[in-house]
Amino acid sequence: MFLHLGGDVVVPKKEIIAIFDARAMSASSTREFIEIAGDEGFIKNIPGQKKEKSYVVAINEIFLSPISCATLSKRAKKIFEIDG
Repeated sequence: MFLHLGGDVVVPKKEIIAIFDARAMSASSTREFIEIAGDEGFIKNIPGQKKEKSYVVAINEIFLSPISCATLSKRAKKIFEIDG
């Protein structure tokens, strides 16, 4: 199964490690993690989206999603319930 992150981007749910609220950037450790990931080319913006509301950490990349953390979490939970 896949999780839709916005735009035309979907990620296999088995590759998702964590979903963070974009407001978590106020923590210095989170901000540093995102900055290093960006410098190393792991950050992927979803084309056509204006503002990120959440960060989705996958195995090989981090996506900036315009969908809220709460909505993504609900979608992921629903997917997990369907799968079993």
